[in-house]
Amino acid sequence: MGKSTRDRRDIYYRKAKEEGWRARSAFKLLQIDESFDIFSGTSHGGAVDLCAAPGSWSQVLSRRLPAGATIVSVDLQPMAPLDRVHIIEGDITKLSIAREILSHFSPDARPSLVICDGAPDVTGMHDVDQFVQSQLLLAALALAVAVLQDGGTFVAKIFRGRDSDLLFGQLRLLFAEVTCAKPKSSRGTSVEAFVVCKGFHLPTGMDRLDLMHGFAQGQTTPSAVAGSPTLGPAIVPYIAAGDSSRLDSDCRYGVAPDHVPQRPVAPPTEPAYRRAKEMRSRGNVGTTFAANERLDHADILAALADPTFVRAVVQRDLLSKGRSVDEPEIAAMIDESVQEAARLLAAERSAAQQQK
Repeated sequence: MGKSTRDRRDIYYRKAKEEGWRARSAFKLLQIDESFDIFSGTSHGGAVDLCAAPGSWSQVLSRRLPAGATIVSVDLQPMAPLDRVHIIEGDITKLSIAREILSHFSPDARPSLVICDGAPDVTGMHDVDQFVQSQLLLAALALAVAVLQDGGTFVAKIFRGRDSDLLFGQLRLLFAEVTCAKPKSSRGTSVEAFVVCKGFHLPTGMDRLDLMHGFAQGQTTPSAVAGSPTLGPAIVPYIAAGDSSRLDSDCRYGVAPDHVPQRPVAPPTEPAYRRAKEMRSRGNVGTTFAANERLDHADILAALADPTFVRAVVQRDLLSKGRSVDEPEIAAMIDESVQEAARLLAAERSAAQQQK
């Protein structure tokens, strides 16, 4: 697809380049702020942007937050520098990252806003994509709980699905107000939306770091950590964020005959497709892709051989049925499945070793 075609097809992609944003997602955060005023109060604390690369949401923070506000951005991937933004390259599930974030704030201050626009590489299997996205959101939530000031705000991307109401119920444990928002710049055909959670508070008896420690032990929900595993689903408001008269992300808009497409403001510093481009230039794409098919299959088996992962997946499905992976019959079935996956994984690795 040519650059002019992309400019016609996606008006927000074109406007992002024209206005100097690193990605079109900047408009989503701006429209969320229009409806929820999430930037108010940040002068007394600051903001943290999780899964920040390439940095469009961090750009919005740097332009919209008061001069004295502290801004910290975290991502596994390297990110080009931004004025006023402290960039941390690291894993948001690690307690050390929470400590490093807080080191940028004064001892008597914490961030009043934590945002996360992170998403996995989608597979096309909606249930799998929704589960992986929910785990990423819960990891971001665990870090937010560790660093957020009382009464603070948390905004994160979700993939809407059959279990979204269960996720809303988990968030209601920690926030006074939970809303699901769909920005005008988010395509109507996309399952993405954003949870806007205000009024952060810790449940009685829960420590700020309990959720991060719980993740390390395979407890992947706030209710499990807080001792309320029977928490039910919750219905929350669902609203369109931003001015409804704004440009429609699902419409095509024409460009002038003399239109010259602009280059992206900040292309990815370490894009995932770089290796594929290098392989294509060397002419060995086919052989390497064939090897990758085996690696992908082994990765799936490795996940199924991980009892913590399997228990988390099964427990997610059981929550709505009021059952638990700790029931002897279910636990035995999980153990049997994990052992079978481990056997198949060992056989595949042995076969791969013999082929070398």
